[in-house]
Amino acid sequence: MTEITSQKALEETFLQQKEHFASNTYPSYQDRISDLTKLKAILVDNQAAFIDAMSEDFGHRSADDTKLGDILSTVMGINYAIKKLKAWMKPEKKHIGILFQPAKGKVIFQPKGVVGIIAPWNYPVFLAFGPLTTALAAGNTAMIKMSEYTPNTNILLAELVANKFPQKKVAIVCGEADIAAAFSSVAFDHLFFTGSTCVGKLVMKAAAENLVPVTLELGGKSPTIIDDDIDIKTAVSRLILGKTLNSGQTCVAPDYIFCPENKVVELTQAFKEAYQNMYPNTQDNVDCTCIINEAQKARIDSLLTDAKDKGANIIPLIPGSHNSSSRKMPLTILTKVNDDMSVMQQEIFGPLLPIIGYKKIDEAITYINSKPRPLALYICSFNKTFQQNILLNTHAGGVCINDAAFHVINDDLPFGGIGASGMGQYHGSEGFKTFSHGKAVLSLGRISLGSLLFPPFGKKIHQLVYKLFIR
Repeated sequence: MTEITSQKALEETFLQQKEHFASNTYPSYQDRISDLTKLKAILVDNQAAFIDAMSEDFGHRSADDTKLGDILSTVMGINYAIKKLKAWMKPEKKHIGILFQPAKGKVIFQPKGVVGIIAPWNYPVFLAFGPLTTALAAGNTAMIKMSEYTPNTNILLAELVANKFPQKKVAIVCGEADIAAAFSSVAFDHLFFTGSTCVGKLVMKAAAENLVPVTLELGGKSPTIIDDDIDIKTAVSRLILGKTLNSGQTCVAPDYIFCPENKVVELTQAFKEAYQNMYPNTQDNVDCTCIINEAQKARIDSLLTDAKDKGANIIPLIPGSHNSSSRKMPLTILTKVNDDMSVMQQEIFGPLLPIIGYKKIDEAITYINSKPRPLALYICSFNKTFQQNILLNTHAGGVCINDAAFHVINDDLPFGGIGASGMGQYHGSEGFKTFSHGKAVLSLGRISLGSLLFPPFGKKIHQLVYKLFIR
């Protein structure tokens, strides 16, 4: 069996993995390296197949969107885990207070067991294999529920994983919403979800029934703030790839921009020039990725229509292309936006980019702080004081200064949301710890002075201890 598509098969596979983990609750360093090496081989040896499968699922997906967003990013993470695993597995020494001497303290990192991973459609490999990398590095087994929006990728992934791993170690689960709901209700030892905030609430509610710990990587409206002092073309050069990669279907894509009021027109023109240099056209351009399906395109179209009806200025960066029936959509700037518009209420997750003018930076900070905390925040400025003001007076899951989105694929930076944009972190050592239980160990040898504190209380030793330590 390569794919799991029924609730019965889901339950059977979970029990198989529980039994397998019980037979080896602390896989060796060599076993974990072997697993990571197999995972890497799946990607390196099958790049063309992944490019074709994802393009089929999207209607057309740029080969480089797949290489950069799914293959390169994942392989880099696996390489880093292989390099660092020995250090991650070492117990951490802890200080033991003088009152409890002679003793030693440490934390050992024990695999949690069977990990459930729910992956979304926008980067199906990176957001399945990314958490899987650190789950395997930590010594767990894993079951991965793939999105029903990427059936060709799912079939390929299931076949390739089955060729490298027994199902009792790593299993791919497919199916519609009913299987996703059943998956969320399994009594995993840890459940990892990437997706929307509204679905994340349902996943957490289902997991709570079994007291399953969760990591939620959600989304939200990630803002960008441009300083008055930075060159506008430079700012655009730092932002545009993060916004256009995968046609904006990225959870950490810049969602809207705060720009000095007197530079909004200049910013719009700079985006237009930069975008047309990257994509002279969209419809016949192999570098342009389609919106994943008609439902998502209709959602983006409705955001545009609503904004236009409520007074927004709509500026497609390739005029005329947006009216095409194709799901290839150019980046479109929106100015004169307000909070009554759906585009300023919902995560955009597509090639739309509202721009808001500000007079004083405090206006932008106050606005951002009045909204749910975002997954990412971007600052375009070379002024350290400006940067620090925003860093210390706003909250976000992560921040890029003079860049956008690429903090996600820097291996030693933790990635995660805050508040409505998620909870918990992964990547690198934080991912290893997310999928491990840090077990505290206090160790005493043949000598123990603990009996000195035994009752009856009120002895001089008790009085001395209280006098020394309660102050």
